[in-house]
Amino acid sequence: MKAVVKRSPFWNEFPSVFDQVFNDWAGGSVQQHTPAVNVKENDEGFHLEVAVPGYEKGDFNIELDHDTLTISSERKQEKEENKENYTRREFNFKSFKRSFHLPENIVDADKINARYENGILNIDLPKRPELQAKGARTIEIG
Repeated sequence: MKAVVKRSPFWNEFPSVFDQVFNDWAGGSVQQHTPAVNVKENDEGFHLEVAVPGYEKGDFNIELDHDTLTISSERKQEKEENKENYTRREFNFKSFKRSFHLPENIVDADKINARYENGILNIDLPKRPELQAKGARTIEIG
């Protein structure tokens, strides 16, 4: 259960103001975002599409702990420029973490598959075979 907490308009603007001041002062960037996720379910399982353009497949960490799937990423970049009478250093840090609670004992953990293409992280979570829909069949009366 989540509680709803009302904050003043000033508080809602403070993090973005702080980020801008920090970025101007440090010459770098601190970014934390929550990527958009589409979740689809069909008879065979679940399919997740995570919108994360600009990443590489090695940037992601995907873990399944019991019935919780966690997708996370941390990217750090550092650039240094040395000139005759000054040194300029820039830092960039991006991170996110998303967790999904899966229905208990539904997903076949050994067959989870992930791939990254065209800015989308695709994750297939197949249902255990005994839980997949088998289609219509005729049952004869004995």
